[in-house]
Amino acid sequence: MTGRGRKSDWKRLDESDVRVRPGKGTRPRSKLRPEHADARAAMVTGVDRGRWTCALDSRADHQVVAMRARELGRTPIVVGDLVDLVGDTSGRPDTLARVVRVADRSSVLRRTADDNDPYERVVVANAQQLLIVCSLADPPPRTGFIDRCLVAAYAGGLKPVLCLTKSDLASPDQVITAYADLDLPMLVTRSDREPDEVRERLTNQVSALVGHSGVGKSTLVNKLVPDAFRAVSAVSAVGKGRHTSTAAVALPLPAGGWVVDTPGIRSFGLAHIEPDDIVAAFPEFLEPAEECPPNCGHLGPPEDPDCMLDVVTAEGQATPGRLESLRRLLASRARLDEYAD
Repeated sequence: MTGRGRKSDWKRLDESDVRVRPGKGTRPRSKLRPEHADARAAMVTGVDRGRWTCALDSRADHQVVAMRARELGRTPIVVGDLVDLVGDTSGRPDTLARVVRVADRSSVLRRTADDNDPYERVVVANAQQLLIVCSLADPPPRTGFIDRCLVAAYAGGLKPVLCLTKSDLASPDQVITAYADLDLPMLVTRSDREPDEVRERLTNQVSALVGHSGVGKSTLVNKLVPDAFRAVSAVSAVGKGRHTSTAAVALPLPAGGWVVDTPGIRSFGLAHIEPDDIVAAFPEFLEPAEECPPNCGHLGPPEDPDCMLDVVTAEGQATPGRLESLRRLLASRARLDEYAD
């Protein structure tokens, strides 16, 4: 057929003779995701620039580096998360697995940069305990910070434990008295002795450690995990330590369990927590709080004159000390006390 004949031949074509390739942007995409039935369970122990270190089957002796699978999008993954991995899970140098699933979290330690910051940061996931490390001297104890950590623990589903360090420099009696009405385990350590009580409390648990810089948190971690090689902060002349931990990391305890060392922080924002989240940690006040007026902050007069929590103590169903402790935590969340940091 000549070139002239081919040009006139198109008039005899119909739609069955034409094949149209769809544009790249119009191709239908499947919503089905691979099941990854052969995926292996692991716990995230560290995060660094888009790579996650994971303990396969939560075993400290089998660490794997992984990336986030494309199908997860921007799903946040933090230390303590329980994940499923596929790909090369041998843990050999220069190998990379993929995180394909993140399990629901049983607890979360969250904070904001300050009380006006709307961005919520999950520091640790699935920890069973929060060890609040506070020094008795150099620097002096900050009860406002302790209160805020208690609030975060109660709201996030963690069991708080107060650890008072440097008892060789000052007595713990005043701090212990301040928290005597709370169901709060308190451990006391000193620099010249082994932290045996702390070690026993943390064994076979996943525990997060939080505290200001300079309170002895890294020193405590070095004693609990001798091969951790965590830098020990030198306290400056003004009583403020240098930040020596820069990211949360889970370290295996010799007798079993994990301790998650978090960076030393100067503030603990609670913008994401509501008053009822705190009240929920005090069972005796939970039902009466439901009878309070709308938007009641449960602080009592003059801020909340009709708060029903006062009735609980008046009828002898709770001690005044418990209510005072609860309201101190609520005031800390609302930044009404002088110990905002």
